[in-house]
Order: sequence, then structure tokens, then C-alpha cells
Amino acid sequence: MTDTGNIRPADSEARAPRPSRLHRLMRYVPLIAPVLLWAVPCGVLLYTGQHWPLPVTSAGTALCALGLVTMPLAMVRGHGRRQRDRAAIVGDTLLGTSWILFTWSVLLGVLLRLALTVAGVGESQDRARIVTWAVLGVTAVLLAWGYAEARRVPRVRRLDVRLPRLGAGLDGLRVVLVTDTHYGPLDRARWSERVCETVNTLEADLVCHTGDIADGTAERRRAQAVPLGTVRATRARVYVTGNHEYYSEAQGWVDLMDELGWEPLRNRHLLLERGGDTLVVAGVDDVTAESSGLAGHRAHLAGALDGADPDLPVLLLAHQPKFVDRAAAEGIDLQLSGHTHGGQIWPFHHLVRLDQPALAGLSRHGTRTLLYTSRGTGFWGPPFRVFAPSEITLLVLRSPHRPTSR
Repeated sequence: MTDTGNIRPADSEARAPRPSRLHRLMRYVPLIAPVLLWAVPCGVLLYTGQHWPLPVTSAGTALCALGLVTMPLAMVRGHGRRQRDRAAIVGDTLLGTSWILFTWSVLLGVLLRLALTVAGVGESQDRARIVTWAVLGVTAVLLAWGYAEARRVPRVRRLDVRLPRLGAGLDGLRVVLVTDTHYGPLDRARWSERVCETVNTLEADLVCHTGDIADGTAERRRAQAVPLGTVRATRARVYVTGNHEYYSEAQGWVDLMDELGWEPLRNRHLLLERGGDTLVVAGVDDVTAESSGLAGHRAHLAGALDGADPDLPVLLLAHQPKFVDRAAAEGIDLQLSGHTHGGQIWPFHHLVRLDQPALAGLSRHGTRTLLYTSRGTGFWGPPFRVFAPSEITLLVLRSPHRPTSR
């Protein structure tokens, strides 16, 4: 593999291509998105034929305007240079609320209104008011349910994964995947303890964390991360960095995980042996490491496999599913990833699919490579999960050569 991370133009005329019109427009998304998220529900709920009394219209408009102003200011204060946790909680909650409100204002504002019209229900004002109450009701239910889903200990998802090159001695190997814990502004130390307790009931041979441990530095989120030190595995506990580590002093997280007894697989591998057979367990830094400026941090698959017997099966940890293109080119047997959160709040998954080749679950890439993408164990930003439940994953590796008595 050729490392292009340090390639530079040979002269001043060798420049990056001019950004496309789409990329230039994307620069304005942070300015346009908040306006749409608040203005569209405001229009659908208040100004599409409802004819509410003036105090109702005025109060509703004022609330939308307050959300429009408060949300970006709180997010900048919470996630910017100042890193104020209370502001982050307010901004993230408003972001999730506005996204759900926007989604259902659009869907019900069109579909329900059309259905009521076709059915001949009421007058125009009656239909408009029914839509308003339906949007508010659905939003309230989804916010309450989504919050409970985000804060609960994830359900365990179990599946068998057949690897043709896996030796019989490794048949039944139990691999637990935890990822995207995203310890952050909302203190989840107790939640972290309960997650680790659940992992320990699974009697894993190998426990993997594929990154995005937290939002914030290791020093700042240490109390929430410390329970990871209680996780048990009969063979090894391994970890790779995610993109969020590179927003928060990644080396600090690598050092803390090492201190907690996890083995950081930074472009390297270890060998897991059982019953006379061997599995290569490799890991790479997240792809964002390549532009982080941190010395020695990059996604380097060739380095991770250096010295490994090419005839042995390989389990690869890589935070983002899109790394699977490189993995498939190298004939990796199974890649474990997170990053997508399964979309976290429906229908955001459609946008995730624009960037990633898989959203959740097991998928095949190339002739040999399997990819398992977890929906994540925690949540990022808005404390809601809607139609994208979190998970702790138990993968039982199966060999085509396993003894019939097993």
C-alpha cells in the first residue's frame, strides 16, 4: 500500500481542483439548516390555514424564534472553544427536537393533510388543526421514547458469523463489540458501569471497542470511561481510535485505554490462538487521523498486517465502515466498525448512507470480506434514538470445519 498522507504538490501550479458548486453550497449548510429546522414547523403548525387566535400564533412564533436563536448559540458555546457542558446539553437537545419536529411537520403536513382531504374530513381549517395536533403529538411521543432508548443499557444483539478460513479450534470464539460510547456532557458514569456489567455476562473471549469513546478529552471524561477497566475477556480487550478522539486529544485516549488494560491496536496486530488454530486480530487508526497532524497517527493497514501470516484469517477493527474498501482489497475476513449509529434519529440514516457503504448489520464486500457495522452503544449529541436502537454485539465466529460434537 502506498502512503499518500505526506505527498505534496511538486510546484505552486499543482493545486487541488476547484471546489464544485455543491461543495461551495455545503459551506452554507450550518447557516441554512437551523432556519429550515425551525421555520418549516413554524409555518406548517401555525400558518397553513389553522387561523389560530393571535395570542396562540404569536406565542408559537416566539417559541420557534427562540429555538432558532438559542440552538446554534448553545451548540457553539457547548462544542466550541469554551466546551460548556450545560450549553452543549441545551443545544444538542434543541437540535434533536427540531429535527424530529421538522421531519414530522413535513411528512404529516403533506401526507396526513392529503389523506384528510381525500376522505373529506372537515373544512380546511379543521384539517389544518388536525395536522398541527398530530405533529405535536407524534413529536412528543418520539422525544419521550427516543430519550428512553438513548439512555437505556443497550440490548445485546447476537449473531453467528461464518468465516471460511477460520480453523476448527477457533469455532465458537465469542467476540463482543462495544463502540461509540460517546461519554459526554450528560454524565453517564452509572450507565457506563451497567454497560460493562452487561458485557461481562456474555463471557467473551475477545472484547473490542472500535472508537468514539467520548466527546471531550480523556482527562475531562475519565470518570465515565473508568468502568471500561472492569470489562473481562478470556483472551484480550482491544481498542482502536474513532474520529471523535481526533477532536479531543487522541493520544490521551490511547494512553487511558492502555492504563485501563485495553490493548490499543494502532496499526498493529496480535495473535489469538486456541485449539491449535490462530486468528490475526488487527486494528487501524481512524481515517481522520491522516489529517489530524498528530505524529504517528494514520490509518495504515499494511503496517497493521506487517509480519502476519497471509494464510491466517484476519479480524480487523476500523472505526468507519468505509474503510472496508481497503480491507477487501487486502482480503480481510471480517471488519468490525461503528460510526454510523444506524442513523440515530430517523430519517437521518439516508444522509449517513451518502458517506458510508453500510448502515448497520452484516454485509459482504468483495469475494471474501465481511463487514459488521454496529449501531453503536451510546449516542452522539441529541440524547435521542428514534428507530435506531443502540446495541452491544455478541458475534460468535463459526468455522466450516467445526467438529460435529461442538
